[in-house]
Amino acid sequence: MSGAPASALREDAIALLSDLIGFPTITGGPNLDLIDHAQRHLEAVDAVVDLTHDGEGHKANLLARIGPAVDGGVVLSGHTDVVPADPDQWTSPPFVASLRGSAIYGRGAADTKGFIACLLAMAPRFAGAGITRPVHLALTFDEEVSGVGAPLLIEQLMSGPRPSVAIVGEPTQMAIVEANKGSFEYRTTFTGVEGHASTPDLGVNAVDLAARFVTGLRALGGELRARTPPDSPFQPPESTLSVGRIEGGTARNVIPGSCTVDWELRPVVRADAEHATARVRELEAGLREEMRAASPEADVSTEIVGEVEGLERVEDSPAVELASRLLDGPPRRAVSFGSEAGFYQRAGIPTVVCGPGSIDVAHRPDEHLPLTQLDACLAMLERLVEELR
Repeated sequence: MSGAPASALREDAIALLSDLIGFPTITGGPNLDLIDHAQRHLEAVDAVVDLTHDGEGHKANLLARIGPAVDGGVVLSGHTDVVPADPDQWTSPPFVASLRGSAIYGRGAADTKGFIACLLAMAPRFAGAGITRPVHLALTFDEEVSGVGAPLLIEQLMSGPRPSVAIVGEPTQMAIVEANKGSFEYRTTFTGVEGHASTPDLGVNAVDLAARFVTGLRALGGELRARTPPDSPFQPPESTLSVGRIEGGTARNVIPGSCTVDWELRPVVRADAEHATARVRELEAGLREEMRAASPEADVSTEIVGEVEGLERVEDSPAVELASRLLDGPPRRAVSFGSEAGFYQRAGIPTVVCGPGSIDVAHRPDEHLPLTQLDACLAMLERLVEELR
């Protein structure tokens, strides 16, 4: 790999990352200030910028093209939203960038505002390099909570010149990730019938039924473990189910009339997702029949919070080949955390995950990005300029 990028480029990236961290774009909330900031920066180098909004107009994706409107370009994608941060658990304010030693601290520094800062810092170089194939910069909303932003952006992307590959900038320490598990999130709600706890047979106990549902999910987890592909590259190798939150009831002497279960599925392959959702429907149907035998008002339903498909390993992937050239071929990996890469792959765009920073510090207090990782990302993007000429 070439030497460290020029100090001016690094300083631009640091300044941009400081700006980005200062926008508290907590997932599910607005991100328009950040998008406006990025749009002005990109339009200053004559990028063609398009926005797609959520239904309420509070959040937006940004898709920018630098270079000619022809097929064969590269998509560089990062998400603008971040997970919440409790200031009391941080050494410094989470939404104020802090340069300490050889790292930049702040919420989103690694996941994925560091990558976005590198894209924005490189924009003038892409614009002035005379590239013959375009670079598409893609900034999405709500990756962390539901994954609803990326499909809107990709629909917009596919209406124009077709890119050849995509690089999704999740924190991989600049390693090439060729596969990641999906992330399917659900909320199951039990509606029972309240009553006095002294006569439990006169009500429908939503908490009891939710507990049986959770037990069913645990059994389903065993089924998924038995389906583990022998060549699974993941750790753990099987598709997993996890219950993250249960809430229900009002008091110990009241039959609970409602209960919700928040749970997730991380499938290794799409077939496991289809198997799991079919088995959950069967489980719900059996519980619903029992509930309605006691009261026609009782019910159970599952809401899809978000379904983000995984990135599946592909032999001879053009995206992996490109990333290997840009990075002098570091080891390829598979990871269990989710990303938006699967959306690009389902759209027919060969995709790889590669970005600065470590997933080990993402979502934690004192999230940070080492400057060496910033340099490595900028060096990769500088090599990409040569690829696109």
